[in-house]
Amino acid sequence: MTSNSKESESQSKKPLFRPLDAEDKEPEITEIESLCMSCERNGTTRLLLTRIPYYKEVVLMSFECPHCGYSNNEIQPGGEIQEKGVKITLELTTKDDINRQLVKSDFTSIKIPHLQFEIPAQSQKGEITTVEGVITRAIDGLKHEQPLRKVLDSELAKKIFSLIKQLRKLDGSTPFTMILEDISGNTFVENPQAPSADPNCKTEYFERTKEEDHKLGIFTHQEVLGDDDTSGKKSEVEDLVEKTEDLDLAGEVLTFNTNCPNCGSPCDTNMKVIDIPHFKEVVIMATTCDYCGLRTNEVKSAGGVEPQGIRIELSIREKKDFSRDILKSETCNLEIPELELEGGPHILCGKFTTVEGLLQDIEKGLDGSGANLFNVFGDSRRGKRIDKVLSGLADIISGKMAATLVLNDPAGNSYIQSLSDDGPDSALKVIRYDRSYEQNEELGLNDMKTENYEEN
Repeated sequence: MTSNSKESESQSKKPLFRPLDAEDKEPEITEIESLCMSCERNGTTRLLLTRIPYYKEVVLMSFECPHCGYSNNEIQPGGEIQEKGVKITLELTTKDDINRQLVKSDFTSIKIPHLQFEIPAQSQKGEITTVEGVITRAIDGLKHEQPLRKVLDSELAKKIFSLIKQLRKLDGSTPFTMILEDISGNTFVENPQAPSADPNCKTEYFERTKEEDHKLGIFTHQEVLGDDDTSGKKSEVEDLVEKTEDLDLAGEVLTFNTNCPNCGSPCDTNMKVIDIPHFKEVVIMATTCDYCGLRTNEVKSAGGVEPQGIRIELSIREKKDFSRDILKSETCNLEIPELELEGGPHILCGKFTTVEGLLQDIEKGLDGSGANLFNVFGDSRRGKRIDKVLSGLADIISGKMAATLVLNDPAGNSYIQSLSDDGPDSALKVIRYDRSYEQNEELGLNDMKTENYEEN
């Protein structure tokens, strides 16, 4: 193979979204001649496909006109739309809080309830900014049309002026609440307490409506074909059930086409139902990408929500503890008290791995080589807290430090292998508990009706 062919092959294997600190130090910027919206002459748009440390793939766009000097920049998510929308309620109590960094998409609406103020979704472009930057941009937008309002509607101009004064007071000297809601699920707020839980930030995930799916360009097969009349026709679920009812799901591996979550290349996902001894059946889905080498596995419970939640505490003291099988569901909270490390249910997808494998996944999420698990933002803001936790994780994995791994799953679908045949061993503590109303609400159980559901 010639050197030119080797070079072209290495170029073709470069991931589409590369970190800014890639080994070749050459950011691949695309320049496009485009129309200036200010003077209507031609300027230059620059595109950079990159990966933000601890976040995800994004497309950075900047425009500059050499004729009138007009310039702007924006950010678009380069990854896939998330399965659920996200709602983030942020309590800002100090001046440091307004310096929190955040990433918002085009579909993010921002509300400040006590001012009855809202920035509607799709009224601003997606961007990387801070809480202070959001407020400043809102003030600038309100000021822009004030001279015209004073002429056309003086009363409205006075109300806007009053609102601008109130927004300027949001400098962290007085507490206030900000709510960010994004149907695409691609909004992110920095956690300055990472890897501990953020006491001032509440994140909720919700199912999108059909109208919200349409806003994102998501349509069902029937909608794309313009076939809304499904009477007498089988649904996709019914068709899938008919195709799989004769299969031995416990003995066969099903394969279906998908796209790599890392580089977007076509790849295959394998799915298999397995029976975990002394626990239950689960569905394991594994994806391997031949293009970028990514390997992932995700676990879904094959059963329903358990009658009670479960809290499992494992004392990691010996080498054999690292080889225990562990199933962490997507509703499970994770904690390591010795490191003051705590994460909510969505810090990792459902996983079937070992204790050592789970600790390594957490380590990758904190050092930037894996998914962002604890809302850390950027290398420069990582700080001593993250470095201390990374050092502690390394000591635990190497056996130099004992620790306690806590899984708290309100759905009751998590599991750690016992080394005893007679229930939990001496290093394992299992507590079952009744869920609170709030936990049932998060799991969608309060509105679920399993009897007489056909009645009004």
